[in-house]
Amino acid sequence: MLDLSRLDLEEIADVLADQTDDEHLRLINPETGEVVFWTADTGIDGHTPVEGAFRRFKDHLYEENPHLLPAWHAFRDNRAKRRAVQWLADNSLIEDEAAERFLSAHPDPDLP
Repeated sequence: MLDLSRLDLEEIADVLADQTDDEHLRLINPETGEVVFWTADTGIDGHTPVEGAFRRFKDHLYEENPHLLPAWHAFRDNRAKRRAVQWLADNSLIEDEAAERFLSAHPDPDLP
C-alpha cells in the first residue's frame, strides 16, 4: 500500500486527465507511487489521438463564458484530485480509510 500523504496528487491527477498526447504516456508505479514516462516507441500506440467533447466545452467556456473560468478551474482541479484518490484506492495502492478521509475533507466546491 502507498501512503496517500506521500503522493503528489496534483501529478497523479494530471496523469489521469492527460489523454490528449498520442506520442507519450505517463504511468504510475504501483510499488512507489512514482510517475514514469513511456513513449510510443516503447510499445504504446501513438497513432490514435484522443479528441472529444471536453476540448470543445473548454474552448466554448473560454470564448463565451470567461466569467465562469474561476469556478470551472476550482471544480475541475478538485474533481481531478478526488478522481486520483479514488483510482489509487480502487487499484489497492492506498488504504481505503485514507481515501475516505481525503474525499470527506475535499467535497466538490459550490458552483455558481
